[in-house]
Amino acid sequence: MRTFFTALLTALLCVGLACAQTVVPPPPEDDALGKLMAEKGLLGTIGSVGSKVGNQASDLVATTLGFLGVPYRKGGATLETGFDCSGFVKSMFEQAMGLVLPRSVAKQTAATEKIESSELKPGDLVFFNTMRRTFSHVGIYVGNGKFIHSPKPGGEVRIEDMKTSYWARRFDGARRVATDPKSDSN
Repeated sequence: MRTFFTALLTALLCVGLACAQTVVPPPPEDDALGKLMAEKGLLGTIGSVGSKVGNQASDLVATTLGFLGVPYRKGGATLETGFDCSGFVKSMFEQAMGLVLPRSVAKQTAATEKIESSELKPGDLVFFNTMRRTFSHVGIYVGNGKFIHSPKPGGEVRIEDMKTSYWARRFDGARRVATDPKSDSN
């Protein structure tokens, strides 16, 4: 399993570095990893991420994709222990961007800037009501209406479509993590 994640991360980084255009060509027939990525809709997401967002958000999304399949664990915040939803978000922002976010979903909500769903960009946070209370679940938007998250006990880090009825009914809003103002002006 570790070899699969290493291969996936390597492939994603190579694709991310090479995708200066929006369209990513389909993988060759004998490329099992490429076929898996195409089946999951990741090639188009990576292509659009590489062409539409800044380096930090691309790095964040590429980093998150390297953790697909890591098991959910309540209170977990590392690859070794597994992740819950807010632990996953916190860990990804620290690893990819060097930004330290609060640990809980409620505090992540309070520490970020509210944006309209029409303004969503890869790397933004998306919040859901999954426990009959607002802002009880969080994920990272990866583009094309999809987000990556650590869903629930028995689940694994995965990408889901926000337009499916389950997530659309529970969507609480989108938020953006403030980055260093110096890097935004360059």
